[in-house]
Amino acid sequence: MSDTQPTITYRPAQANDEPAIKALIRAVNINPIGLKWPRFLVAIDENGTLIGCGQIKPHRDGSRELASLAVQKTWRRQGIARTIVQQLLANESQPVWLTCMNRLVPFYEQFDFVEVIGGDGRSIPLYFRLARAVFKPIQWISHLPGYLAIMVWSTDPK
Repeated sequence: MSDTQPTITYRPAQANDEPAIKALIRAVNINPIGLKWPRFLVAIDENGTLIGCGQIKPHRDGSRELASLAVQKTWRRQGIARTIVQQLLANESQPVWLTCMNRLVPFYEQFDFVEVIGGDGRSIPLYFRLARAVFKPIQWISHLPGYLAIMVWSTDPK
């Protein structure tokens, strides 16, 4: 068994990555809407296989979302998601929003995302208020544990 770390390459997605991006998103069971390959950053293993991805997704209300962060199960806990997030945020101005199940809040806090809690929701962009409203009945019907957290990466005080 080799002690060398596998070589992982991070790069902007290419058109031929689209099927693998969509397959990974389906495999990890996250939101399959808005998967436009030009917005993605991908992680590729030494065999040329897509093992992780993420995107910054713009919304009609002007907000931008860190979205579609996924890593193949056998590649998890090796810093791939962390590197994808760091590289995506390096090219962004604040604020950047995201939604995640509440169990993932600590992961995103390491990048200075803050959960938006309480209040009347007016400071939350429309897209994210709608996402929360749509998710509640799905969660109830599916008996999913936890809740959908809305987080923001911003230096603006809330």
